[in-house]
Amino acid sequence: MTHAATLRRTPGPVLADVFAGSLARDVALVAGGAALTTLGAQISIHTPVSPVPITGQTLAVVIAGAALGARRGAASQLLYVLLGLALPVYADGASGIDVIWGATGGYLIGFVLAAGAVGWLAERGADRRPAIAILTFIVGQLLIFGIGVPWLKVSADLSWSTAIHSGFTIFIFGGLVKAVIAGFTTPAAWRLVRRIDSSAR
Repeated sequence: MTHAATLRRTPGPVLADVFAGSLARDVALVAGGAALTTLGAQISIHTPVSPVPITGQTLAVVIAGAALGARRGAASQLLYVLLGLALPVYADGASGIDVIWGATGGYLIGFVLAAGAVGWLAERGADRRPAIAILTFIVGQLLIFGIGVPWLKVSADLSWSTAIHSGFTIFIFGGLVKAVIAGFTTPAAWRLVRRIDSSAR
């Protein structure tokens, strides 16, 4: 049986559901997902070949999506984007609508889509085993680039080849590393949850 065949057809629990359900819990989880992305944004490395910095945001986005599920994951990233309109939570402490319209704006919008998609897959068990979890997180990051690169091309008036190189190619290795990190972290978290649950019985 392939890993893909093990995915559930209907939504199931995600890591965040180990906590008792309530509106207050969901609000706190969404805020926590936004805070995690804010922390990831503070890891920012600039390169001379791209206006887009290397950050820890994409790792935070896919982990938030997997841990929170589709709706809360997407909501956490939407909250992050909205907070950045007024607060310095974007990479390098940036904020404001100019960031959205600028070279990195498409990536920020892509965070919402990616977290929702990864969360949808996690609800179907895609974060339980390392192999399929890694693939899930790669898909999430590709969704971010899928919006970010065209946005970069238009906002910076670049050719397609330059936009793809500056906005995607140079990030491939780092993205794979992040996918591997997340791909082993979430299954490990599930093993811990199962161990705690079995101990409590």
